[in-house]
Amino acid sequence: MTAPPRVRPDTINRLVNSVYPGFALLAGMQLDVFTPLAEGSKDSAALAGEMGVRADLLETVLYALAATGLLTVEEGRFANTPEADRFLVRGSKDYLGSNHEVFSDLWSAALRTADTVRSGAPQAKHDFAAMSPDALRSFFRGLDAAARASARKLRRDFDFTGHRHLLDAGGGSGGIAVDMCRSFPDLRATVADLPSVTPITAEFIADAEFSERIDTFACNIVEEPPGGPYDVAVLRAFVQVLSMENAARALANIARALAPGGRIYIMGRMVDDSRLGPPESVAFNFVFVNIYDDGRAYTEAEHREWLAAAGFRDIERHRIGEGNSIMTATRA
Repeated sequence: MTAPPRVRPDTINRLVNSVYPGFALLAGMQLDVFTPLAEGSKDSAALAGEMGVRADLLETVLYALAATGLLTVEEGRFANTPEADRFLVRGSKDYLGSNHEVFSDLWSAALRTADTVRSGAPQAKHDFAAMSPDALRSFFRGLDAAARASARKLRRDFDFTGHRHLLDAGGGSGGIAVDMCRSFPDLRATVADLPSVTPITAEFIADAEFSERIDTFACNIVEEPPGGPYDVAVLRAFVQVLSMENAARALANIARALAPGGRIYIMGRMVDDSRLGPPESVAFNFVFVNIYDDGRAYTEAEHREWLAAAGFRDIERHRIGEGNSIMTATRA
């Protein structure tokens, strides 16, 4: 009689251990260990002295970061890899280090999933209409670098040279609008968001010195069109925070704000119609269920249905990696 195959907890162990490299990244970003290493390699004692922390504790983080591939270590001296130098050194044009605030917020929320399922309500809810100004500033500060990175992706992959007035719908910090206006001197932009958000948006725009070319429009896009007319609209991580019904209503209102022939770009988490991939977006729905009443990474078919109903044509999905996609369409 053949013995049954031995079953081991390999998948369980892999999943358990996979979280720790991310925590090492988060600690490194929070401590900003990468910026002083831009000057050159240093040992843990010298780096700890600059940072005012205990060398033995910092060394634990440094070796963990070296194991991830973000640092190198040779004879006890640590140095940035090219990736860390480009994205994690404060002052770099591609700096992503400020994202630690939003990473900490979203990862903490994901830990509440079982409580959310048991209670039937999000246990780390984000209510932008009720958040304090300080909480909004912190949240959007964490998202701003990612918003600007998304704008760079749009500029690389699509032609915006003919556009004159851009709508950054649900734009938060206005990072999309700022980057686009910086890159296209003839472009002006409007960031439309909730009345509780737009005063914070105006602060970010003023700090970037773009107040003359970027304005704000306070409204609930689910309930009304966000001004206009515009010839292009960008929605980054916007429909994912809404229910299916409200996502359809918001896209209909944005269509009303676009001139005929205007283009729409929907960026963010999206899942395949099977709901099994991409794995990054399937897993990220753990965050959505904990912070929003109804939002989630919706399927490609759902996006197509909303856009067609709102009067868009030439609808296409472009996969851009890390579980993200861009849906493009033209207002008929």
